[in-house]
Amino acid sequence: MILARRNPVAKLGAALLLTVVLLFTLDPVTPALILAVELAVVPLFGLGYGTLLRRAWPVLLSAVGVFVSLILFSAERTGTLLVDLGPFDITTGVLATAFALTLRLLAVGLPGALVVASTDPTDLADALVQNVKAPPRFAIGALAAFRLVPLLGEEWRKLTLARRARGIEAGRLRLFVSTAFGLLVGAIRRGTRLATAMDARGFDSGVPRTVARPQVFGAADVLLLLGAALVAAGALAVSVLLGTYRPLL
Repeated sequence: MILARRNPVAKLGAALLLTVVLLFTLDPVTPALILAVELAVVPLFGLGYGTLLRRAWPVLLSAVGVFVSLILFSAERTGTLLVDLGPFDITTGVLATAFALTLRLLAVGLPGALVVASTDPTDLADALVQNVKAPPRFAIGALAAFRLVPLLGEEWRKLTLARRARGIEAGRLRLFVSTAFGLLVGAIRRGTRLATAMDARGFDSGVPRTVARPQVFGAADVLLLLGAALVAAGALAVSVLLGTYRPLL
């Protein structure tokens, strides 16, 4: 729980530091090392690996999709031929590229999942306003939107059940499109009502607001940022020493 108690801005900044480094390298060593460190510190966020898997399964699913897509549809098929599948020949070059990009996607997505799982949205909004000096209207609006995201799944379920109760069977595609449109309309209406309610409560008055929950950015938070920078720099250094470093540009 050591990292779970850190300032939300510090956790978000550490995740951004790792992400920036990963976005500018194509080698497999850098994301592999960073991913190994991220997996090692999961218990420090107060999470079990099973809980993390349940929360981050979309990232894992996306990584598998990227790997399969690159294996099948990569334009450059360099290296030694491993499997002859006609137009979908699998070579060592294709495997290396797919593996590197998959590792990078996992290493980029995992910190975000850890930050979201270990941070209260209200604390994050307060920290953005107090520590980053973000506009309160933006921070509180983002908080409200974040709180409403779980309602989308429930709304989708209700719309689907309502259409089934009315006997609407227009095919899977048309049913999906109509349900998605109904969900969009409901979200716009709810957002409009929420914006009106927030303005009525003075969120757009321009008057400086008081702080109910102070968010302290202390020495431990600075150490977290320094640790993330050291991990990123160390992974790059190892990649350079091994001769595997491939810059994006």
